[in-house]
Amino acid sequence: MTPNDLLLTPTGLRFRGRRFPCSIGRGGIRADKREGDGATPVGTHRIVGLLYRPDRMARPTDWAVPIRPGDLWSDDVAHEDYNLMVRAPYGYSHEVLRRADPLYDLIIITDWNWPYAKRGHGSCIFIHQWRRPGFPTEGCVAFRREHLRWIARRLTIGSRLIVRD
Repeated sequence: MTPNDLLLTPTGLRFRGRRFPCSIGRGGIRADKREGDGATPVGTHRIVGLLYRPDRMARPTDWAVPIRPGDLWSDDVAHEDYNLMVRAPYGYSHEVLRRADPLYDLIIITDWNWPYAKRGHGSCIFIHQWRRPGFPTEGCVAFRREHLRWIARRLTIGSRLIVRD
């Protein structure tokens, strides 16, 4: 572990000497993650990207990429673009990244099952804003808005999300 790593613990996420309350997947933490199980996967997941809504916030880091209207994330296990960012129109199962609610105003992307996805092993695990404290995600790790922004501004190339069972 390095000081740039995010460590998920039973009492929250530790990063840079601080502990942050967070929400995890409704399926708990699992070593055998599958598409649709709602679990947060065990492992060491590299941070590979950061997306943000430029109409809702300033660019959090110089390597953050704006989320544009029509940006989607494919979660269709039968399609060649499974677990990749795609553009509308897209006639297959997907998540809209530019949402009406604030959950995806800032998205930290991990390398879970990416870039060469194994079908059925689950779509990308994001780090994003929570709905409310304690409300589970579909497998992602979620935080209060201010905490998410604090974390995002301090991430570096080589940062990792470490999830232990």
